[in-house]
Amino acid sequence: MNIAKHMEVIFVAATIIAGATSFATAADDRADFAIPADKVVAVAKADTAMPSVTVSAKRLTAAEKAAL
Repeated sequence: MNIAKHMEVIFVAATIIAGATSFATAADDRADFAIPADKVVAVAKADTAMPSVTVSAKRLTAAEKAAL
């Protein structure tokens, strides 16, 4: 079976499945949830510092690459 020949059918089928599952999961009972006006709600704030990772290494020479 040539996948390139049937790519349009695969795309349409995947789109239909994704659309059907999005409607199936859209029904949620929490949509009508409301907080009474006299109730105080505390919201926790996450730390805004973004962690960063630095990776440092030496480059392989052509001989080392060939050995792998």
